[in-house]
Amino acid sequence: MSKTSLWRAYKYGWITLALFVFSLIGHWLFGWFAFVQEQTEHGQAAEMAPYLVSMLRDTFENWQSEFLQLLWQVGGLAFFLFLGSPQSKEGSDRIEAKIDVILRRVDPTDGEGVIRDLDRRYAGRHTDRPETHKD
Repeated sequence: MSKTSLWRAYKYGWITLALFVFSLIGHWLFGWFAFVQEQTEHGQAAEMAPYLVSMLRDTFENWQSEFLQLLWQVGGLAFFLFLGSPQSKEGSDRIEAKIDVILRRVDPTDGEGVIRDLDRRYAGRHTDRPETHKD
């Protein structure tokens, strides 16, 4: 058994984390520059407390509207696909039924046997109930 490093095993996650940290630091840094300029234009000193309130508000607003929406769309759909929800298998039921018909026509003598063998060999890997793809 080969051991893979944490970097290699989770490289997509590490790259995503690095991009996230880089963008968050950039957001806060350039937000500070904009805050200082705005305070200067109004003849006020730039103070950290109002900046923190403003940036936390903006960060959570962006987090809620973008990240959580994307997380739910991608993560939620992947989770429900994994669970085998009816919405996630609409296409696979039809494809499997078509393949069953093709197998029966290509090999009329043993098409049913091939289908039973495939169902037995890959039992538990598909999301369909066995009775949904028998004609």
